[in-house]
Amino acid sequence: MANFYKIWLVFDPRRVFVVQGVFLFLLAAMIHLVVLSNFNWFEKAVAAAGAG
Repeated sequence: MANFYKIWLVFDPRRVFVVQGVFLFLLAAMIHLVVLSNFNWFEKAVAAAGAG
């Protein structure tokens, strides 16, 4: 447990954080696209306007 700092002797911290940031951004973008593609905003708006 006390030797976890040695992982940074193997990996460059700057590269690790850049790769992690890119991965998290792409993951968030993919999740947003999946959620937005499964929810039809326009049909719900037309149905709400037609019902009212």
